[in-house]
Amino acid sequence: MKAILHHPGAQTNRYHHTRENSGTARLDRFTTWLNTQEEKRFFWAAISLVGHGTVFTILTFATVILTGNVFALIAVTCATMMLVLAVNLAALPVKYIIPVFFGSLLVDALIMITAIALWL
Repeated sequence: MKAILHHPGAQTNRYHHTRENSGTARLDRFTTWLNTQEEKRFFWAAISLVGHGTVFTILTFATVILTGNVFALIAVTCATMMLVLAVNLAALPVKYIIPVFFGSLLVDALIMITAIALWL
């Protein structure tokens, strides 16, 4: 015979934060998505090399050169492209290729914004 009374709400705690509501849940979802992209490794390598090398780097160079030719911005643009190239040539897993690619795109966007701001 059970003599213990159990309230159905006793298991939940309203002050306890679950992982679904925190920022780490987004990071966990992103990490699991990165692990599913391993089958598309050559696709991501091609997108990062061809897309970055032929579109984004040239667009960033053109913006920097046309707005004042600041050497530091050109050096950072070269460094971001070389980082993407090094990650791909080292044959690192996709969980490194994708964040480096998107990070370099962010840096290129910031370089273009900085070049335009210095020009104005």
